[in-house]
Amino acid sequence: MSDFLLTQVINYGAPILGAIVFIAALGAPLPATLIVIAVGAFCKQGFLSWHTTGLIALVCVVAGDSLSYAMGYYAREPVLRRFGKSGRWVKAEATFNRWGGTSVVLTRFLITGLAVPVNLLAGTSALPFRKFFLYDLFGEAVWVFGYGGLGYLFGAQWEAIGSLLNSFSGLTLGLVILAVGIWLGIRRLRNIENRNGNVAET
Repeated sequence: MSDFLLTQVINYGAPILGAIVFIAALGAPLPATLIVIAVGAFCKQGFLSWHTTGLIALVCVVAGDSLSYAMGYYAREPVLRRFGKSGRWVKAEATFNRWGGTSVVLTRFLITGLAVPVNLLAGTSALPFRKFFLYDLFGEAVWVFGYGGLGYLFGAQWEAIGSLLNSFSGLTLGLVILAVGIWLGIRRLRNIENRNGNVAET
């Protein structure tokens, strides 16, 4: 898949890269990060213009993120009807409203596996689109020009860099999931202890 897509980028230029990152931003399992790094190396070799390619990629990936935000936004009413009165939903929404901007930025380039769920949650929460757009633009600029810059800098070693970054991103995602699991487990134990304490008092 990666070889095929990279061949298309070389043959047809930046618009193909734009289409790839746009579709990936909607949740399609495409190796977008690896391709962005490879395209940086291609720019160094003169196959593509780095500023035009980077700008097109940035516009397209932000458009894809905005569309997935819109999906969450227009699903907000059914979601609120179903979960709005739940204490867990209220707490989750309050937490996201507090840390939503940071979550959006970090999932653009560090924990990319959570990018689409965060986009949808941003849409269903109270995070205004204007704020989402600014956070998203900043994070995706780091992703496009940062990762593409690594490919440009390391040139022929782009595959090794891509493998390293994917491994690091996967490790970070795993640690986040583990931390959330531990946090939820501790909360559950505390709730059980509180209930038992209340029963004992009565």
